[in-house]
Amino acid sequence: MIDLFTSPTPNGHKVSIALEEMGLDYEVHTIDLRSGEQKEEPFLAHSPNGRIPAIYDREHDLSIFESGAIMIHLAEKSGKFMPSDVVGRSRVIQWLMFQMGGVGPMMGQANVFFRYFPEKIQPAIDRYQSEGRRLFEVLNTQLGKTEYLAGEYSIADMANWAWVRSYRWSGIEMLRALAALAQGNQSATRGGKRHNRSSRYAIVARWKRELERDGGFHQGCANNGAGFKKGLTACLE
Repeated sequence: MIDLFTSPTPNGHKVSIALEEMGLDYEVHTIDLRSGEQKEEPFLAHSPNGRIPAIYDREHDLSIFESGAIMIHLAEKSGKFMPSDVVGRSRVIQWLMFQMGGVGPMMGQANVFFRYFPEKIQPAIDRYQSEGRRLFEVLNTQLGKTEYLAGEYSIADMANWAWVRSYRWSGIEMLRALAALAQGNQSATRGGKRHNRSSRYAIVARWKRELERDGGFHQGCANNGAGFKKGLTACLE
């Protein structure tokens, strides 16, 4: 049994999605970020950095913080979504770290300056949104070569999806690519040529939509401390 300490954020979503996809038994403990519960005991006993998510693996009497470390532990525990061979494992970890060190931090900073900061500092907004767009293009290029980021479906896809889905909150334009996809525009097919600004995200938009059809993504969002309807809206919009 896994105890999951979480809130409905991209990092929280990716762990609950992984637990659902892996079929592991878990119990959700919602952490109230607004009240500062993440900075208090007993949560700090599981996450010294005071950030969600964290887990407690009852089988091993082990607390784990940092979402990437949690994803790796769960993949190893379940034997799913991360290859055991050296090459396959390395590819998955590389794309997981791409999210941890790139997509997450850049989109997170874009969120702060675009949505929450008390004053608009346009150079900061431009800087983080621009880097977010560049990282989306990296994903788009990789997904033009392989169906999933590391070749086979893995925890790397779960982790990156959880942040990509929040593109609007970060102010990154992907709506036109999604609209073209919904209309069956052929520019959204893998290997298609770029004809307009929106097509730079055409492949990653299709990958996003395909993953959203998976029941584990729906249930993982719904079980992330927000209630079914609210959780799905926050996670899949």
